[in-house]
Amino acid sequence: MKRQVIETADGSKTLFIPDMNEQYHSVNGARTESEYVFLKQGYLHHSSESVVVFEVGFGTGLNALLTALKAEEQKRPTKFISIEKYPIEVSEIQNLNYGKQISEKADVLFKKLHDAAWNETTKISDYFTLHKIQADLKLLSFDNYEHFDVIYFDAFAPDKQPQLWEPEIFERIYNACNEGAIFVTYSAKGVIRRQLATTGFVMERLPGPPGKRQMLRGTKLS
Repeated sequence: MKRQVIETADGSKTLFIPDMNEQYHSVNGARTESEYVFLKQGYLHHSSESVVVFEVGFGTGLNALLTALKAEEQKRPTKFISIEKYPIEVSEIQNLNYGKQISEKADVLFKKLHDAAWNETTKISDYFTLHKIQADLKLLSFDNYEHFDVIYFDAFAPDKQPQLWEPEIFERIYNACNEGAIFVTYSAKGVIRRQLATTGFVMERLPGPPGKRQMLRGTKLS
């Protein structure tokens, strides 16, 4: 899969796939989008003292990096489980600037996240462990993992990767969540909101990050 490194509006970089005409993050700001959609509306919205995060689409590792930094800042034990079918290449990782843009500590953590072995649990810092799964989400058995508190649904857009936005996948994720779990995604499509609501999540539309009018958040109630 051919990918190009491009710079987004906030100075952070992302990857662009010409054949799909799709990028990994918003061109209006990769870091800005991740901090708003996944950290602010997901990770920080959940009130537990410790948290298990499940991410669909490890991608560039940006969401994991920002979560690891926040876990350290808050001294909040965090287990981060992320699935990715097509990991990016070492050369692509080296051309991303997330760590350098934030701090020396972030740069060290970013390298650790990408150096961590696939399909194993790795302690990245005192408050953050990472388990990267190289697999197809449609074939993943959730029975092998703890139940989740926060879901980062960061797959490519529904019109680009429709097989990952199917009701069956949402239902399996819902069943793998603890009560009170938070599901966040940058997508605000009506059909996605309705599918998630049918699964059982109580859905709300929120203002979106720069360049997007809205996003979705769901909560698993008792």
